[in-house]
Amino acid sequence: MPKITFVSPDGSEQTVEPPAGMTILEISRKYDIDIEGACEGSLACSTCHVIVDEDWYGKLAEPDEDEEDMLDLAFGLTPTSRLGCQIAVTDELDGIRVTLPEETRSLL
Repeated sequence: MPKITFVSPDGSEQTVEPPAGMTILEISRKYDIDIEGACEGSLACSTCHVIVDEDWYGKLAEPDEDEEDMLDLAFGLTPTSRLGCQIAVTDELDGIRVTLPEETRSLL
C-alpha cells in the first residue's frame, strides 16, 4: 500500500497507508484528515484543494480543464495546487506529500 503524508498548515504531519486507487479526498475522510470536500468529489468546488510537494507534482497526470476551472476558485493557489478529488493514489505515488492550505473557499 502506498504511503501518503499530509502536512497541516501548522506543519504537523500525518502519514497513512491507504489502499491504492483511493483519491486524496477519500483518503482524508477515511483517516479523519481535515479536508472539506463540500461537493463530495463531484468537481463542483475547490474545497479539497491541496498543494502537492514539488518533487511529486510532475508525476501526476495533467489537470483537465474542469479541474483548472475549479482551481481558479481556490484560496492560496500555488503552481503545484491540485484538487484532492482528482488525484487517485497509485503504487507509483508511494511517498507523496501534500500540504493542506490554510483556508478554503466554498461557493456551495
